[in-house]
Amino acid sequence: MTIYLKHFGLAEPPFNLTPDTDFLFSSKNFQQALNTLLFALEFGEGFIKITGEVGVGKTHLLRKLLRTLDNQKYLTACILPNPEMEPEDFYRMFATEIGLTLEEKGGYHDFMAQFTRHMISLGEAGKMLVLLVDEAQSLSDRTLESLRLLSNFETEKYKFLQVVLFAQPELDDRLANSRIRQLRQRISFAHTMKPLSSEETHQYLEHRLRVAGATERVFHPAASRLIYSYSQGTPRVIHIIAHKSMMVAFGEGKKEVQKSHVQTAMKDSEWLEMASPWSLRGLFHRLRLFLTLGRAV
Repeated sequence: MTIYLKHFGLAEPPFNLTPDTDFLFSSKNFQQALNTLLFALEFGEGFIKITGEVGVGKTHLLRKLLRTLDNQKYLTACILPNPEMEPEDFYRMFATEIGLTLEEKGGYHDFMAQFTRHMISLGEAGKMLVLLVDEAQSLSDRTLESLRLLSNFETEKYKFLQVVLFAQPELDDRLANSRIRQLRQRISFAHTMKPLSSEETHQYLEHRLRVAGATERVFHPAASRLIYSYSQGTPRVIHIIAHKSMMVAFGEGKKEVQKSHVQTAMKDSEWLEMASPWSLRGLFHRLRLFLTLGRAV
């Protein structure tokens, strides 16, 4: 790894998959999403929803929001649920996040009693609790409904609890379900995160390389355009292709990634093209899967 970084004049890897706010690239859509969150939280709007396809940067946005919010004004809690999480599990995880200790056999009523006291003390201190739920589409209907009930804590002027749901688009389909339609009515602000444009993809590559220590151009413009063509601007896919393309160039002793390096990197990355919802092969792959599942049923 050290030789690889030195070859490109880098101090650290530029395309790790783990969200790192030090590498934050504020695209137009990303900034709109952040502004929506900050505005809605400032005015105590209750439920806020951020949706986007896999890999567009929802978790990165969540971490940026955490670093932006004033700790003197907001108490934040983050939950990454799993599909099997029931309301009781959710309450316990939430309680832990905000510093409450529940009895081992304590149930809903124990949680609500402590939660109520905690909300009152926060309100008296002039603080608001913000719950950030990542991958919210994995929550069961029962847990989503219990989350809605928690948001009932409010005064005539403001809510004690605000909830931000970060989710994949399938959450919208579930919110249309009659069983949890009341939650949809509580969502006052929503924003859909979109992939980067072709120009933003080029800027994104240069930005991350610059933050990583590069002082010279690493990706030829034609290589950047091809990466956009394969990734359709999805940051997570951009990372994978860019890293593999740099490895190909490194193997050839080249310091600038050319279009041919990207093409070589993609030869063993068929799944990347299938993963792109905009590619013809991706559409064909999902159609074939749909027909197969239909026959199985």
